Amino acid sequence: MTEAMLKLPASVRLDALPAIWAELEAALLAESLQVGAGAGQVLHLNAAPLTDFDSGVLTLLLSAARLCRQRELQLQVFEVPAKLQELARVYGVGDLLWPEQAPAADQLA
Repeated sequence: MTEAMLKLPASVRLDALPAIWAELEAALLAESLQVGAGAGQVLHLNAAPLTDFDSGVLTLLLSAARLCRQRELQLQVFEVPAKLQELARVYGVGDLLWPEQAPAADQLA
């Protein structure tokens, strides 16, 4: 399995989202060319630097995941701050962003 790693910036706010997405999209596209398309290929996105954010970060992450899926790659976000995990849970998108942390169906009963 080939892996590549990118990092989120320290701040992701709605007002700066277009510029942040432009940078992240370019980085994702460049990394996707490096790893090549194929099942099992993973792009890692480190969320540890993220300290200042609003709900715009969810848009950013969902767009990044969509772009990776279109290129038959998997986006794996790690070192996710607890506040971001809670925000994703409140918005109902946590299982879309980090499915490896989603509870199994038998745990939901």
